[in-house]
Amino acid sequence: MNKNSNALLIERFYEAFRRCDAVAMSACYHADCSFSDPVFQLLKGEQVGAMWRMLCGRVRNLSLDYSGIEAGNGSGRAHWEARYVFSPTGLPVHNVIEAAFTFNDGLILRHVDRFDLWRWAGQAMGVKGKLFGRLPLVQKKIRAEALAELEKFMKEEK
Repeated sequence: MNKNSNALLIERFYEAFRRCDAVAMSACYHADCSFSDPVFQLLKGEQVGAMWRMLCGRVRNLSLDYSGIEAGNGSGRAHWEARYVFSPTGLPVHNVIEAAFTFNDGLILRHVDRFDLWRWAGQAMGVKGKLFGRLPLVQKKIRAEALAELEKFMKEEK
């Protein structure tokens, strides 16, 4: 089965992610791109590449598997799983993600990752995450801290 160019783009993105090559990952995105997931609810343009540079620079013991890549001319999807050590707590995480993509000019225009934030919080933050990770206030705090870290990272990069 021949893969179309968008399916190959998704594959190239995840292969770069496996290597923690944020520069190659960023090269897969359109200049007007957006990214969202349960933590980073809406990032645009330069923020997307900066997020990957930050995450790739901090991740420890990353193991990444992907499958189910499907892509047509305008959209695509993939399933991926990441296993890593969450650096702030030193706890192991196994995150299971469904990704959706839209494309423009042969690049990723929109990338949406979906995963269970409560499940992630329980792994990444331990007992506190398991007990309180479903609470909207706690999820809001997780998001605010992640965005503040990204903003700090972007300032330090300049």
